[in-house]
Amino acid sequence: MLENQPDESWTLGPEGKWATGQQTLHLIQSIIPLNNALSMPKFLLRLKYGKANRPVRAYDVIVKRYKERLLEAKGKTFKGSKHMKVPKLADKPYLLNRLQTEAKKLQYKTRLISDKNLDTVILPHPLMGKMPVREIIMWTAYHVEHHTEILKSGYLQLNS
Repeated sequence: MLENQPDESWTLGPEGKWATGQQTLHLIQSIIPLNNALSMPKFLLRLKYGKANRPVRAYDVIVKRYKERLLEAKGKTFKGSKHMKVPKLADKPYLLNRLQTEAKKLQYKTRLISDKNLDTVILPHPLMGKMPVREIIMWTAYHVEHHTEILKSGYLQLNS
């Protein structure tokens, strides 16, 4: 879908909005740390962040909480996405490939984790706080959907 965006959309977004290239870069920046964490031994993650002290929340609860946190943040952009650079059009094939690769890595790593570790190992999220891995994966799915919907929302034309 992103590869079908007009080239102008890659580097130029509407007033005050990220261009397609920035949206892509943001998604890559949000998936890579999760993939890196999931590559670590689970006992190290438990040592560093502790373990879950509550049951895993449902997908719709996570989405609702995320939307509430976004409102509370009042448009504040977090660390890696602050002053998001605009990727060059020449970087488009590489970044689209990188996003696809990181997404596939996440799918692969998710399949390797036991249900127990999905529900008890926790990771920090910059907006949501500490969450079990299963919740972070659900949040990631929503986050990608959220940015895809932004791109489909009419301010950027899709040719798909």
